[in-house]
Amino acid sequence: MKETLKIVYLSSFPPRECGIATFTADLTSALNNLLETVIDYRIAAMNTDAVSRYHYPRQVIFQLDPYSEQDFISTAEEINKSKDIKLVNIQHEFGLFGGKHGSFALSFLDALKKPSVVTFHSALPSPNPELHNVVRLIAEKSSALVAMTNHSKEILIGDYGIDEKKVSVILHGIHSAPYSPNMKPKSVLGFSNKTILLTFGLLSRGKGIEYVLEALPQVVKACPNLMYIILGVTHPNVLKEEGESYRNSLIEKVRELKLSSHVRFYNEYVTLEKLLQFLKASDIYLSTSLDPNQAVSGTLSYALGSGRPVISTPFAQAREIITPQSGLLVNFREPDSYAEALLNLLKDPLRREQLGKNAYFRTRNMTWDNIALEYSKLFSKYSKEIAEVSKHKKIPRVNLDHLFRLTDDFGIIQFAQLSLPDISSGYTVDDNARALIAACSYYDGLGKTFKALSPHKRKTELLKRIGIYLRFIGFVPGKNGLFYNYVKPDRTIDVALNQKENLEDANGRTFWALAVAAATDSLPKNIKQTALSLLKKSMESSQKVESPRATAFYIKGLCLFKTREDFQEILVRHCDRLLSLYRGVATEEWQWFETYLTYSNAVFPEALLLGHGQTGNSEYLEIGIKTLDFLIGQTFLNGIYAPIGQDGWHHKTGERRYFDQQPEDASAMACALRTAYTITGKEIYRKLMHEAFNWFLGDNSLKQVVYDRATGGCYDGLGEGQINLNQGAESTTSYLLARLAIQHS
Repeated sequence: MKETLKIVYLSSFPPRECGIATFTADLTSALNNLLETVIDYRIAAMNTDAVSRYHYPRQVIFQLDPYSEQDFISTAEEINKSKDIKLVNIQHEFGLFGGKHGSFALSFLDALKKPSVVTFHSALPSPNPELHNVVRLIAEKSSALVAMTNHSKEILIGDYGIDEKKVSVILHGIHSAPYSPNMKPKSVLGFSNKTILLTFGLLSRGKGIEYVLEALPQVVKACPNLMYIILGVTHPNVLKEEGESYRNSLIEKVRELKLSSHVRFYNEYVTLEKLLQFLKASDIYLSTSLDPNQAVSGTLSYALGSGRPVISTPFAQAREIITPQSGLLVNFREPDSYAEALLNLLKDPLRREQLGKNAYFRTRNMTWDNIALEYSKLFSKYSKEIAEVSKHKKIPRVNLDHLFRLTDDFGIIQFAQLSLPDISSGYTVDDNARALIAACSYYDGLGKTFKALSPHKRKTELLKRIGIYLRFIGFVPGKNGLFYNYVKPDRTIDVALNQKENLEDANGRTFWALAVAAATDSLPKNIKQTALSLLKKSMESSQKVESPRATAFYIKGLCLFKTREDFQEILVRHCDRLLSLYRGVATEEWQWFETYLTYSNAVFPEALLLGHGQTGNSEYLEIGIKTLDFLIGQTFLNGIYAPIGQDGWHHKTGERRYFDQQPEDASAMACALRTAYTITGKEIYRKLMHEAFNWFLGDNSLKQVVYDRATGGCYDGLGEGQINLNQGAESTTSYLLARLAIQHS
């Protein structure tokens, strides 16, 4: 049994109502989702005092009195004794730890013998000598520091003299949620006819909400249906010291300004689900901090991440993250500045919507999956054991939600705008073929390698989709036994586009899909017979194919019929054609079938390996392995999989292109490596299969997650500087095919 490695987080933790506690819970949850179960987290929880306690979860193994220096020292000593604790992450906020300027954190670091990473939630400029000394010593005694904005990093370097090599910038995380209009969430909350402004977070006098209230009377005149929602409880420390005096002063101001029908206070510490519901329902988010040096605001990050336009005071993070394309900055303590900004946006709904979409697009690198990736890489620098296990990502459960979302009663829709199906893009047989393969493979695994579907996706629902994909294929037969590929949104054949495009690759993939359906034993007999009938009708055209890639797809389909002697001759003919192409092109330096590498390259060697498995021909095995190894050498670079970029491809005598990278290529490589491992038993192919699959999980050129756990969809591609955030049929089905290949390996 493998040793379970642990990372300990010195922080506050839920159920304590505290922004640092929420942050730590979100970060540890994201890391838990990312990494294998051989690494786990534990918490050294900061209590509010010596006697107050919380009903913590089991992960909390230490509890500290913030005013007891001995608690910090003894906790560090206990951590030192534990062999399975490999690193400590301190979530640092000056008010969280006892001692002047939180100096008890130094006592902890003095006693600690393990590597440590300190995340600074605040970076205060122009420090006095005592504060300067505390921060400098924390930096010296820890292995690494994390700043949460570039501005914070500049302060740590410039004002405290900390070596810039020691400071990494990792942004505040946001929850991955599909972009959506706000009509439905408004309806759920009972505000269907309202224009909603929202501020949320723990209330304190530094919140600055009174200046918004003073701006509202003139705004309400222009927008009578306005509703300003203030969501959140009073900060526990404030509540202890002054009770609800701040909240009461705000309520009194609402009465004085005669705004009672336009302002709502929700004195709740809401769940994440409820919070996201309020954010999605809002038209504008107001970030109102009065502290110009506030380094980071989780509430601001969440609002931008939900795709809502923001009006904010110019505190440190806001100045860095809010641009004219995503929101507006207003002056501190100036109601007129709020009023002007609000009126500008309220009068221009199209601009408001565009600002929200821009905010959503620009924050995708901040999703918790991506933040967890960055933390895992940083932790790996200071622990060899963590570095080793961090290579093994936790494989997400199979999620068919987006496949179902893209599928209507006719077929799977080709493209999406973000996660919303774009019916104007029409349909293709290519996508319906991929969807059929994925759905059949998943159906066949039910009760074997996969758990039962949830009630709303029971087997009958999956069978329904399989039937839809099969009927779509039956709808598009063309001349000479070939299937048409493109179908318009009105469900008529796009004759012009089909005549313009070469249909062979789409037909090869469709043949493979029909073979999968016909050969899946667990499917109902009528579905298998329909698939086999369509396959036989396309058999003649398969023998006339010229496209090498289509040839490989046909091989993959033919290899599923081991007992059909009439298929064997066609199979051998196709395999021999690939050998002939190889002999005509290959050199010692270029072990390939063509003079260029383009898309789905791995299907070539995989086809020959499958052909060997079917016929026993040793030459198919030899060339299959040679060409696969050549492709591995071209695409596994610096420890990650980097598919050939479609912006120019890779010609034998030309420069290799790295972008745009497509999910289809990562999928084809994962599937080919699974086949190589199955046939040869060589562990290297299994290892590389997981590395190829991890392209979807962030081990790629942009170091960003390409698979969206929230929707079950996959982003459409990896550009040189950004991800294409649309989640179309090709990318989503390609991900599912790779995910299913991993399951069956």
